Amino acid sequence: MSDIGMTSAPAAKPAPKVLSPARRIARDFFEDPLACLGLALFVLLVGLAVLAPWIAPQNPYDMMQLSILDGGQPPGAQSMTGTTYYLGTDQQGRDMLSAILYGLRTSLVVAAGSLGIAICIGVILGTAAAFIGGRLDSIIMRIVDLQLSFPAILIALVLLALLGRGVDKVVLALVIVQWAYFARTVRASAIVETRKDYIDAARCLALPDRRIMFRHLLPNCVPPLIVVGTVQIAQAIALEATLSFLGVGVPITQPSLGLLISNGYDFLLSGRYWVSFFPGFALLILILAINLMGDRLRDVLNPRLQK
Repeated sequence: MSDIGMTSAPAAKPAPKVLSPARRIARDFFEDPLACLGLALFVLLVGLAVLAPWIAPQNPYDMMQLSILDGGQPPGAQSMTGTTYYLGTDQQGRDMLSAILYGLRTSLVVAAGSLGIAICIGVILGTAAAFIGGRLDSIIMRIVDLQLSFPAILIALVLLALLGRGVDKVVLALVIVQWAYFARTVRASAIVETRKDYIDAARCLALPDRRIMFRHLLPNCVPPLIVVGTVQIAQAIALEATLSFLGVGVPITQPSLGLLISNGYDFLLSGRYWVSFFPGFALLILILAINLMGDRLRDVLNPRLQK
């Protein structure tokens, strides 16, 4: 029997592997070397801040460990006890490396705490404004517009002038400054989602409004919220450093990076650059790492920005 004219069926190609949204985002994120660098720097700085009590050569809060005789030592100098100050000391004899590690803890705690509370407030108000609409939407958005019309630093300065200095006061001021950004972002995304069929189906099923808002509507508004969150945490760190530099932020007994920069400002002209330079450099690296991650997340979560 002849095989002429008979062709074998082509082999079936294997179906492409379908990745979950989380794995796709992670894959696209790690394709960018700058994003990986930013993530590595951020993890390193957070790890150093968490482990500061165990790895810092000195406890800058313990006055018994400070020696005024070691004040103003340059980087690499040694104390009379043989301790090496790799980043030098300030005018009080405080080891700058230890002060930076503890300052990172304060800056990160203030930024993370204020960001978490601001997200909760902004998400609740923004979702309610978009879903309920009407007079509630008008009231919330007019408050948001009024607050965003003023510079954030001005609002924070006025609040801290009324509240006084303290970590809790700085957190409260940053929450009041930041919640409007999240409310506007969530409302813009939620308005688009409320016009889709799954929201109409949930309403037809007579589901409670609270369940529709927070179980069905809110999860679809998370991607832009993540992008805004990365931007705002960097802004919160910079804003807290600015407030502490101006003397209205955290108290001097609990220094942050901004307060460390402020302490060395008066000594720049005398040649003691390290008192302000190294805390400023640590602040720069921290904000740069967060911005690198935020830029990549914006590209990954927004399909319009994909190449």
